[in-house]
Amino acid sequence: MGLFMTDSLMTTYNRLPVTFLRGEGARLWDDQGRCYLDAVAGVAVCGLGHAHPEIRDALCEQAATLLHTSNIYGIANQELLGEKLCRLASMDRVFFANSGAEANEAAIKIARLYGNKRGIKNPSIIVMDQSFHGRTLATLSATGNRKVQAGFEPLVQGFVRVPYDDIDAIIDIAKHSNSVVAVLVEPIQGEGGINIPEADYLNQIRRICDENEWLMMLDEIQTGIGRTGRMFSHQHNQILPDVMTLAKGLGNGVPIGACLAKGAAAEVFSPGNHGSTFGGNPLACRVALTVLDSIESQQLVERASQLGERMLNGFRSKLGEQQGVEAIRVSGLMIGIELDRPCFELVTRGLEQGILINVTADKVVRLLPPLIISDAECDEIIDKVCALILGYL
Repeated sequence: MGLFMTDSLMTTYNRLPVTFLRGEGARLWDDQGRCYLDAVAGVAVCGLGHAHPEIRDALCEQAATLLHTSNIYGIANQELLGEKLCRLASMDRVFFANSGAEANEAAIKIARLYGNKRGIKNPSIIVMDQSFHGRTLATLSATGNRKVQAGFEPLVQGFVRVPYDDIDAIIDIAKHSNSVVAVLVEPIQGEGGINIPEADYLNQIRRICDENEWLMMLDEIQTGIGRTGRMFSHQHNQILPDVMTLAKGLGNGVPIGACLAKGAAAEVFSPGNHGSTFGGNPLACRVALTVLDSIESQQLVERASQLGERMLNGFRSKLGEQQGVEAIRVSGLMIGIELDRPCFELVTRGLEQGILINVTADKVVRLLPPLIISDAECDEIIDKVCALILGYL
């Protein structure tokens, strides 16, 4: 495999030995002309796949019209996108940023300002073990992974950590703490290993938040935009959060983040409390509008649900009784296959076999394919991933 080598980049990534130059749909081609099936989609970003014609046209048209003016002025595409997202999510207001970490920063600031306005000194937020919320100092501090925090102390204070999917731990904090103002939680933990909680977990959190006047804040950065077979994952539970964050699939590769809020949380910010130079610029918002329109017109949310069932059945039939396979977890096109041993080697083996996969939490094969994959590509992913795992165990 070819690779462009340079010493000019900071050594923040352990890059795989491949450089992609072109993509189309669910396929990528490297600088040696070799084709790969993409079962990662830029880590849940390219829901519409690569070189989608509607995204291409939106980019070209907007680049030829207007790229940036700043949030000092009205931005038509931003207002249209805000209205569409609020309608789809039944929320009231939205703040646009450039990434998931920035969207979560906005959520954290909303929670703190909400608490301070209620006279709570040093307000705190309940967060979960094994969570991932970003790499800025605040979102890193909220993240439940010591590996990514190590060396960056002192961390930001104001976070109370509990085990994921443990409602009793949250109830216990509610009984003994008067500083908590919010719960920040992923509906499904992505980086943590595609951890899917009990069916009533989010509903129970909603109830506890209502009883204690806490904000329920959902990090839907990986689970949102159709990934789990609903436009937003919490819609499986038929609840509404007070705050919800989005990014990844919203821009299909163009950087954009969004922090949506409802009710009291939507009224917390006032001019000067928060801002972003690039957040919600005409280009990013035009692309995000096109993404949402394409997902709706192509019925890709429903498609993700159907493909998830197909993948679950396929993996269960081939791996369900296999010794060494601990669990198969699927929600739409968010798939985790947990093994009984570390398996990072499978990523490189996958490259050799022409498929892109990911391993997270040491021993979970994570698959996040584009929402536009065909039935044949779905079956190809099942066959290739099963062959990799069976050859490894």
